[in-house]
Amino acid sequence: MSNKTVQSKCPTDMCRADHDRNAPEIDLLSPLTIRGVTMRNRIAVSPMCQYCCEDGFADDWHLVHLGSRAVGGAGLVFTEATAVTAQGRISPGDLGLWKDEHIEPLSRIAKFIHRMDSVAGIQLAHAGRKGSCAQPWVDRGRFLTPDEGGWTVVAPSAIPFHSEDPAPQELDVAGIKQIISDFVAATKRALKAGFKVIEVHAAHGYLLHSFLSPISNQRTDNYGGSLENRMRLLVELVTEVRKTIPEDMPLFVRISATDWVDGGWDIEQSVELSRVLKDLGVDLIDASTGGTVPQATIPVGPGYQVQFAARIRKDCSIMTGAVGLITEANQANDVVISGSADLVLVARQMLREPYFALHAEQELNQEMSWPLQYGYAVRRRSR
Repeated sequence: MSNKTVQSKCPTDMCRADHDRNAPEIDLLSPLTIRGVTMRNRIAVSPMCQYCCEDGFADDWHLVHLGSRAVGGAGLVFTEATAVTAQGRISPGDLGLWKDEHIEPLSRIAKFIHRMDSVAGIQLAHAGRKGSCAQPWVDRGRFLTPDEGGWTVVAPSAIPFHSEDPAPQELDVAGIKQIISDFVAATKRALKAGFKVIEVHAAHGYLLHSFLSPISNQRTDNYGGSLENRMRLLVELVTEVRKTIPEDMPLFVRISATDWVDGGWDIEQSVELSRVLKDLGVDLIDASTGGTVPQATIPVGPGYQVQFAARIRKDCSIMTGAVGLITEANQANDVVISGSADLVLVARQMLREPYFALHAEQELNQEMSWPLQYGYAVRRRSR
């Protein structure tokens, strides 16, 4: 009988996933080992902002929200984007890890996820010029002034995301170095909280992505201009984070593979970046897209971003995660079987269907691995 235990497993295999990527036996429900961490399947809960924290603290909502997806069978469960500074939040309701007091409630969540035989991951982020916004259900997430509880936002260049918003403060070199220190400090707190996977958020127009894109980065110093210079902040930051975490801990980076705008960040630059990140010890590229400009022509459709994960995986020989309107088990399975990605990250469908992974087992003709607390009753009812 396949059932989740109430105790977390402690994989000891120190190697990275090492398999023939075209082997037919590798599918959505196959385990995935990256360094010292083994995920029971290749289904991940993608980071999804909940916008309901007070002063960055996780609460019972986050425990139930994330814990229920672990109960539902996901191999990897990511927190929402977790701000490394108060100034790095998207909204006042964002999750945070900029002070030690944030550790304990996050630790409770990580422990429960591991108890359910899932892996707890945390995405560390800084919103940059897209910060200081109201929650999305309040005035469509408009920019908040300091008098309204907002704050001064920072960016590579003094270019606002929305033309009607105040210009962000351009970071000087000292400010850039402080951002790196903030990510390292948050990483150390994530380790204390017990997370087993770290993801650096460098996508969707937030601070690290805004340094990469020539649309938002018009600097003339060592952090702007050439591709090498625009990558410099992320390269320096990833280098420090990799040195901070244990050798057996996986490190992911989420990128936007394209801005979907002429003259912006694109897949060719993403391939070059991914090669560099691989050499720095990044284990997986979580390939999303967009976010640099408020209006872009994006061909949204089922699996529309999978092509970017596939391209990076093929050209860079690095593991990738695929995202983008992946809503069905067979669709997700095809992504893995085809060799397009090693991991499938599911977002909105996880909101609709917290037990997506258990249902995937059923749809793919595998015995459903119910938690023990549910499984005995479910099987008895079916007899």
